[in-house]
Amino acid sequence: MAEVAIADTDLVIQLEGWDKLWALKSRLVIPLTNVRGATADPGITKERKGIRTAGTYMPGVITAGTFHVDGERVFWDIRDPAKAVVIELADERYARLVIQVDNSSEVVALIERACTH
Repeated sequence: MAEVAIADTDLVIQLEGWDKLWALKSRLVIPLTNVRGATADPGITKERKGIRTAGTYMPGVITAGTFHVDGERVFWDIRDPAKAVVIELADERYARLVIQVDNSSEVVALIERACTH
């Protein structure tokens, strides 16, 4: 599970509990100028993950860490597809972030509001 917040001009994603271990990362900080948008997407977990370079992958159970697919680096932290949020990025280490949050619609609205200001 991830907690998402806006701090000044940054999007801050804090991984909680065991997710830090599974994803081999505890926190991501992305300048809002590099966030293109966010969507709630429960179907994302059916997409091809590519090659895992760091993290944990147990099909149907957990996808966490850094994966490379079609020349892009994607960060995943998902166990429950119904709670998936996809954050599209530009000019960042990752092309997108796929994270699990408690309330996907609230997180998407928070990110979209922050990106328009």
